[in-house]
Amino acid sequence: MSREMLSLVDVLAREKNVDKEIVFGALELALASATKKRFPDEDVDVRVSIDRSTGAYESFRRWHIVADQDWLSEGREIGLTEARKQKNTFEVGDVIEEPLEAIEFGRIGAQTAKQVILQRIRDAEREQLLNDFLQRREHLVNGVIKRIERGNAIIECGKLEALLPREHMVPKENLRVGDRARAFLLRIDRGGRGPQLILSRTAKEFLIKLFELEVPEIEERLIEIKAAARDPGLRAKIAVKSNDPRIDPQGTCIGMRGSRVQAVTNELAGERVDIVLWSNDPAQFVINALSPAEVSSIVIDEDTHSMDVVVDEDQLAQAIGRGGQNVRLASELTGWTINIMTVDEAEKKHEAEYEQIRNLFMRTLDVDEEVATVLVQEGFSTLEEVAYVPLAEMLEIQGFDENLVNELRSRARNSLLTQAIASEEKKENEAGSLMSIEGMDADTSHVLVEKGVATRDDLADLAVDDLVEMTGMTPERAKALILSARAHWFAE
Repeated sequence: MSREMLSLVDVLAREKNVDKEIVFGALELALASATKKRFPDEDVDVRVSIDRSTGAYESFRRWHIVADQDWLSEGREIGLTEARKQKNTFEVGDVIEEPLEAIEFGRIGAQTAKQVILQRIRDAEREQLLNDFLQRREHLVNGVIKRIERGNAIIECGKLEALLPREHMVPKENLRVGDRARAFLLRIDRGGRGPQLILSRTAKEFLIKLFELEVPEIEERLIEIKAAARDPGLRAKIAVKSNDPRIDPQGTCIGMRGSRVQAVTNELAGERVDIVLWSNDPAQFVINALSPAEVSSIVIDEDTHSMDVVVDEDQLAQAIGRGGQNVRLASELTGWTINIMTVDEAEKKHEAEYEQIRNLFMRTLDVDEEVATVLVQEGFSTLEEVAYVPLAEMLEIQGFDENLVNELRSRARNSLLTQAIASEEKKENEAGSLMSIEGMDADTSHVLVEKGVATRDDLADLAVDDLVEMTGMTPERAKALILSARAHWFAE
């Protein structure tokens, strides 16, 4: 029988073009599966070991050693205390094996053995094909649509099958069985049915790869695609940069009479692509991204990572685009929140902000309208600036002497201190109210208040994952805290 075993392994390995170790592993699984049938009333763990040189095999029943309180399965596990009665050096995680009489290979249900072996071999073949594919580093997948299942397309690419989900197809695109299709390899799902290639025709990376195909200068690194944004099937923007001053990146990507960009558009079912010149200056990049609309002025707010973009009335519709499409794509491309407004709207907003800051200075610094107006006109917008801008700089303001400047700085610092004390007192009160929740501790309550979770209801509204992310606590403790916070909802 040993020789027959070795002969079977050799034949299957050559026939299926897989490593002999894969076949040995499949046989061991088949033998273990058959051996388990000796224990019809128990869930047991069996290991079979085949000698790779002689074909002889041994069978063992296994018990995994677990902590006494975690002992759940008598068929597969044994408590640490019980295990140490056999050998006092055992630890949790060790395995106890007991030899079993090896069953005759010929008595194994032929169908079961064959299914296990062939399944393992099919998995190994698929894994080998996938590894060969990945080694070629192909991000674009070409193939023929083999079938449509629930709106998803199954694409045959060589010996592999890939899935193009409905949500990753270009809207209004009508793909049919037999059509050739090209898509971007989005990810590989490794599920129970083996590795599955997941494709996308809507990912922005697909757009980038199509341009790399059409524009040799990109592959040669003379031109770089810095960013991309898409509204699949309708419109897209890519930002390009030249690494060679002699090359015009926009013209190169557009091609002679628009041939290169048109080829990409045809692949994307008519999706119009704007080629935008990338700039290291965020404001200039936003201006380029909003093209063809002309921008009058830009105000940058670093704190909120946003820009107020002012355009003339006749440019407003073009800047925003149909359904906000142009500004939305420009925002995605640049990474900045873009607020489009007309000159009149910008002036009204500026006046409102001017009035707000002036009132702040009048109220907190206890000064008249004239002094507050001068501060705003000189560019001061916060109490921190008044409190800590260098003395010499404030003395340059016309009509401000040293006494006035020192008094303004002193009042600004006192006001900031008062606000800080009030803020801390508020946080302490909020943290104190959270302490009434069962299972809460002082450190956790302070962390939650810092994150804006100030009341019992704020905590009760959180999901377990959110609380874990905020505090780093275990999911079990997070769940218990949230349930404690929700207890009053269900109280009579």
